[in-house]
Amino acid sequence: MANQAEPIAGAVPAPPPSAQDRFPTAYTILFALIVLMAALTWLLPAGQYERVANEALGKDTPVPGTYQVVDAAPQGALDVLMAPITGFYNQATGVANAIDVSLFVLVVGGFLGVVNATGAINTGIERVMLRLQGREKWMIPVLMLLFAAGGTTYGMAEETLAFYVLLLPLMIAVGYDALTGVAVIMVGAGIGVLGSTINPFSTAIASNAAGIPFTQGMALRLVILALGWMICVAYVMRYAERVRQDPSRSLVADLKASNEAHFLRHRESHRDQVLTGRQQTVLVLFGATFVAMVWGVALRGWWMAEMSALFLASAIAVGLVAWMGEKPFTNAFVDGARDLLGVALVIGLARGIVVIMDQGKITDTILHALEGWIGGMSNVAFVNALFATEGLLSLLVPSTSGLAVLSMPILAPLSDFAGVPRDLAVTAFQTAIGITNLVTPTYAVVVGALAIGRVPYQRWLRFIWPLMLMLALLSMASLSAAVLL
Repeated sequence: MANQAEPIAGAVPAPPPSAQDRFPTAYTILFALIVLMAALTWLLPAGQYERVANEALGKDTPVPGTYQVVDAAPQGALDVLMAPITGFYNQATGVANAIDVSLFVLVVGGFLGVVNATGAINTGIERVMLRLQGREKWMIPVLMLLFAAGGTTYGMAEETLAFYVLLLPLMIAVGYDALTGVAVIMVGAGIGVLGSTINPFSTAIASNAAGIPFTQGMALRLVILALGWMICVAYVMRYAERVRQDPSRSLVADLKASNEAHFLRHRESHRDQVLTGRQQTVLVLFGATFVAMVWGVALRGWWMAEMSALFLASAIAVGLVAWMGEKPFTNAFVDGARDLLGVALVIGLARGIVVIMDQGKITDTILHALEGWIGGMSNVAFVNALFATEGLLSLLVPSTSGLAVLSMPILAPLSDFAGVPRDLAVTAFQTAIGITNLVTPTYAVVVGALAIGRVPYQRWLRFIWPLMLMLALLSMASLSAAVLL
């Protein structure tokens, strides 16, 4: 019997693993962060601010000057293992944490599986490519403008997860790479959140918590939004065109074949087909679903449950229009949900980091330490230190509304002593979280988008850090100029 360690005659030896192959997966990184935060609960003092009910916000807000050390609550091995579970839902209170987002992702996957089974998407992509020949690059500014509009008006974030499977095949088909598709959506919506104007989850809640009308500071935010959008569009278009002209310059060039096989796996069978009447109806339903989602979130107060129901209803409608039959419909839906199962799991794992911090009572301790750091500075130094502080906090609390409620009641009053208007404190908050939420590994939108796009986290960091630096310099320069003027 041959030794198993010996190579098989005639077999091609597998290439040695590259540095990228040895880089840990998102699951390992997130679980390591849970362990790290659990270790910090043994090292940092536990503490809490007193909280009072805020009827306008519908949440309890911390009271400045009330921080006190409390009994330690170190998190052990069982707490670490329970954190991802609690990241989905709180067993003690029954409150949903990330389970609603994860379920939404699975339902969207099922919906896309049904639509893909009709062949309408792939045939439609072929028709779009024919019409866009020579003008492909103009898709990028148009799409980024639409996503930025969603970000600045109603905080479009988790809702973007439904768009990746739609746009990634198109971006790859016209000669770009998967990273370009991810950037168009994530950076587009992200610059909108960074330059929020009437975003109720960022500007409105932060302004309310700071005790000012959300319209204060609107002019500066519009300037930051416009300049930031132009910077982001130029950056993404430059990268995209470089990849289209020379695919080897793609940051995910080694994944090109597997990504094309994954996202364009049905393309060949639809290359020369024309859209049938039923497929055209399917595409109308497909587009109407996304329009209805935006309308429901922006005007009707929908969230994950309502959006999940919408996509479920649309999947059933598509199945009926295509006359798929019960078993093909069910198989297509389950297969589509299976494709996004890893995304749903990583979202709950990311939420587990915040769970450990809250259970270990170190979230307020970290906020209190940062509060002491920025006190007593000059006005220009203060507004930039506030920007940096909010950026650091958003790495731990990626929710814009959650961080606004946590930090603004504490940090906004400090700006009065530094001679900084409170609307600039709000602008510093929203620009900081808008930048860091492009990379935050605890943020469901980041880990979910990269998982759907099959873009390794370290490659995304290589792509995005120069843009983050440019946006940070823009924000700090704008805040400093506003203070001086």
